[in-house]
Amino acid sequence: QVQVVESGGGLVQPGGSLRLSCAASGSILSINTMGWYRQAPGKERESVATITSDRRTNYADSVKGRFTLSRDNAKNTVYLQTNSLKPEDTAVYYCYAEILPISGTSSGYWGQGTQVTVSS
Repeated sequence: QVQVVESGGGLVQPGGSLRLSCAASGSILSINTMGWYRQAPGKERESVATITSDRRTNYADSVKGRFTLSRDNAKNTVYLQTNSLKPEDTAVYYCYAEILPISGTSSGYWGQGTQVTVSS
């Protein structure tokens, strides 16, 4: 059984910061890419930031310079530091991980999502 669990969302004022965490657990052999996606009301889910197992990162243009994604391979965890938040960053943020379980083939796993609301 493999699980991906997010934490750290909440309500923040414009210009504020939040740190989102995502941990994968279970019978995991290895994890390739991990990342964060978000979905605002009435919009499609979009990629925010991804990081490979060797820590190569990719960011959406809309968050470059404001968000930083890091990874702790020993803990199967990624952290998304979000700074200078804007109202347009409001969305449900989902963690994604490409996981090779001990028994089975590599698949993509999603977390349940965490709400980020940027409002004064």
